[in-house]
This record gives sequence, structure tokens and C-alpha cells, in this order.
Amino acid sequence: MSALSERLPAYSLFAAIISAAGLPIYIYAPKYYADSYGVSLTALGAVLFGLRLLDVVQDPLLGWISERLRRGKALAVTCGAALLAISMIGLFAVAPPIPAVWWFGLTITGLFSAFSFLTINFYATGVAKAGREKSGHVRLAAWRETGALLGVCVAAIIPTLLIGLTDSPFAIFAFGFAALTAVAALFMWPEWRGHIESAPMGIRDILSDPIAKRLLILALVNATPLAVSSTLFLFFVESRLGASGWEGGLLVLFFLAAAASAPFWGNIANRLGARKALLIAMVLAILSFGYTLTLGPGENIQFAVVCVLSGATIGADLTLLPALFARRMGQVSPNGGQGFGLWSLVNKLTLAFAAVVLLPLLELAGFRAGSDNPASALTLLTVLYAGVPCALKLVAIALLVATKLEDS
Repeated sequence: MSALSERLPAYSLFAAIISAAGLPIYIYAPKYYADSYGVSLTALGAVLFGLRLLDVVQDPLLGWISERLRRGKALAVTCGAALLAISMIGLFAVAPPIPAVWWFGLTITGLFSAFSFLTINFYATGVAKAGREKSGHVRLAAWRETGALLGVCVAAIIPTLLIGLTDSPFAIFAFGFAALTAVAALFMWPEWRGHIESAPMGIRDILSDPIAKRLLILALVNATPLAVSSTLFLFFVESRLGASGWEGGLLVLFFLAAAASAPFWGNIANRLGARKALLIAMVLAILSFGYTLTLGPGENIQFAVVCVLSGATIGADLTLLPALFARRMGQVSPNGGQGFGLWSLVNKLTLAFAAVVLLPLLELAGFRAGSDNPASALTLLTVLYAGVPCALKLVAIALLVATKLEDS
């Protein structure tokens, strides 16, 4: 059966929309509100941390709801897509009608609540579509994760490309995102129906499975470096490297390297096993982050090389770990809703760490976005941007070495 007849391109497009509403928003939103409305980094970090506390309750609840949706799933998911689009417009295209920090909190809560609901249902439906066969998950993951990485690439570069061409680059991005979300929701509509669903499983049942639990812990530790570097990327490029205007090109290099590397890591995993492929990627990430610690003003080309190398390692993280978890959910929880509620929560907790710890630390050290900063603040920025991810990757390596994966 051809990929088109299996409607796998619809999965790529929907994955692109979800991914575009995730990581790129953490790259742009805090700096946008700090620069445009003068919201302090500490206040932004507090809002994002509060949202993560909400996720602790919300994401498992959304997983529970997902497992119990039947005929109404298509309509429920479409409503979630509408909330995603409206929240994006509110975040970037509407001048805050209330104090900016409260508007930021309101719109980003709507955005990431919709993001969670759509992610949970999307991956759970993928588990049912792929079935229990290993090749089914690999084929679906190839389409899905490639679409996700391309979505991140486009969302990361479009706002910076529009800067200088229009007075409202983020507003144009938000309306374009909303239009594409409507198209993606239309194409995915048939996929929310027709899959045979098993009896729902509780969170305790999923966490009692040792492999699923280890994969969740590994995902938590291994994804945190990406959350850290994403949260601080624009600040690092602008203030440490003094490379204003390079942000868009560097982001493109980073995410295109991630997208282009996904098939490579898939081949490595097929030959050596997922565990060895992930270990290779982690070591490469440590080397690239370690070199970043030595960079200073004007070393833009060197940092561009780092973006390519570190981006390539992300291709392994974003492709192999979700595929491994989806395969495991296909065996222990075919419905997948509760499992991917936990997966969504784990990945967003990494962003909470970056928001609640790193942004206030920078502000406490005297760092201010878009202005001259003391040498001590710039040194701290470098350590947080590159040193913290190195340490976390070392912990991830230790966890992975101690974990026996099924296909390692």
C-alpha cells in the first residue's frame, strides 16, 4: 500500500503544526514579551513555571479523556486545533488588553493546553494505526518525526525572516500558523475515527512497566538540554556573540541539521540498535556544547558549526526516543492516551526547569535583554547555555548505559 493511500502525509502535516506550536514558542515568546512590553524575565519564568504546575494535573487528565473519547474524538480534536490557532493569534498578533504579563499567561496557557491535548491524541492514534509490528511504528515515525522537525524549522525561521520586511512579523506568523492549522485539522479528520481501541489503562499500570518508566525518566533528563539551549538561544546569540541578525540563519542551520539527520540516526539504530545510536548522539552533543563554552563575541562561524553538530544530535533525540516509547505503548497500552499524557508532561517539565531556574538567575546576575550587560552576566549566560546541557547529557548517558532497551 502506498504512503499516500495510508494517509501518512496527513500525519507529517499535523506533526509539523504541533511542533511549530511547541519549541519555537519557547524560543521567541519570552524575548518578544520582554522586548515589546517590558515584562521582566523573572515574571515570565514564574508564569511558565506556573503553567507547568498546571500540566502536572492537566496532562494526565487529558490522557484520561483521550482514552474515553469515541465518536466525538474528531470534533474534540478539531476544537483543540481551533484553540491552538486562536491562542497563537492572541499571543503574537493582539496587543495585550490587560497587563502584558497576564495576557502572556492567558494566551500561552490556552496554547499549551491545546498543544497537550492534540499531542496526546495524535501519538495515541499513531499507536493504533501502526499496530504491534515494529516496521509499522518505524514507517509512521519516519513520516511523523520528519514533519515535526520540518515544522520546527519553518516556525523557527519565519519570524526572523519577516523582521525588516514588515512591522508585524510575529502577527503575520501567527495568522499564517492559524490558517495552516485549519488545513492540517481537515486532512487529519478521518484519522480520529475507525481505529479499534482497547480498554483504558491507568497511569499506575503504565508506570508499573519497567521499560516504559525508564524511557520516561530518560526522556526527562535527555530533553532538558534542548529546553535550556532553546530558552537561552536568542539571548546567547544577541548578547554573548554580538550576532544580532544571525538568529534566523543559525536557527535554520540547527533545525535543518536535526531534520536531515533523522534518516541517518534511523539507519544507525537499525544497524547498531537504538541504545548505541542514542549514545553516539549524546557524546556528540557534549562535544558541541563543550566547545560552545569557549566562544565569545564575533565567533559567529564557529557557532554556526556548533549549530549544525548539535542540531544533528537533536535528530536522534526527537526521532528515536518517541518511536521507542510508542512501540512500548503499543504493547502495554494500545490506547496510548494515558501514556502520552505522561510523555507530554515529561517533555514540558524540562521547559519548566529552563524557565523557572535560568531566566531568574540571569536577571539576578544583572542581565537585561537588548542592552549592554556586565561581563559576569555574560559569563553566567554562557555557562547556563552550554555548561548545564553538558552536565545533563552526562547524566543521560549514565541512565542510558544502565537501561536495558528491548532492541539495544
